[in-house]
Amino acid sequence: MSLLSVENLAVAYGNIQAVRSVSLSVGEGERVCLIGANGAGKTTLLKAIVGMLPPAKGAVHFAGQAITRKPAYQIVRLGLAMVPEGRGIFSRLTVAENLAMGAYARRDDAAVRQETDALYQRFERLGERRNQPAGQLSGGEQQMLAIGRALLSRPRLLLLDEPSMGLAPMMVEKIFGTLRDIAARGVSIFLVEQNARLALASCDRGYIMASGSITGAGAAATLMGDAAVQEAYFGA
Repeated sequence: MSLLSVENLAVAYGNIQAVRSVSLSVGEGERVCLIGANGAGKTTLLKAIVGMLPPAKGAVHFAGQAITRKPAYQIVRLGLAMVPEGRGIFSRLTVAENLAMGAYARRDDAAVRQETDALYQRFERLGERRNQPAGQLSGGEQQMLAIGRALLSRPRLLLLDEPSMGLAPMMVEKIFGTLRDIAARGVSIFLVEQNARLALASCDRGYIMASGSITGAGAAATLMGDAAVQEAYFGA
């Protein structure tokens, strides 16, 4: 059974149909990506999955539960967390306070402290700047903070929206190395990413989205070798 199942989901902004009857799935421990151009509907789809936008029709199931109409704060408690496009940090709060927001629903304070310390060891710059306002961090450091905040909710599935956007190549490599480590610990990954080559190289399966619809799907290696995908997304 899929950990995440999206069935015929549609989302509209007034008369504008942003997502059109999308169906997809993510299995337990699987890494899946969604690629597509700007305006394809990828971010809208993610927001509908996590309860930030109401769908016009369709259904979303997570871990066997229907979550289509659940509010976001209930969905995150089930083990589904999102790192939003643009990071979504609280710029006036400190690094430590931002991380604490990720664990707001937990009551195991000792484990939260232990996991926070582990994050400071993984992301040394966050540890060094834990008492500084998050708005003073670089773009890459803010992305690390957003990922760390999501991890402190103890997700079974981590959704990421454009994690490489605006980052230097060295920082992109560090972020994607972190995602590989997260996946190795059994956390499922659903990655939305404009860098199609990087996304497919990092995942087991992929979906292609255009004009609000899924236009292709398959094993990541198969999509990487597809001539039409190469022409459309790799500049080949």
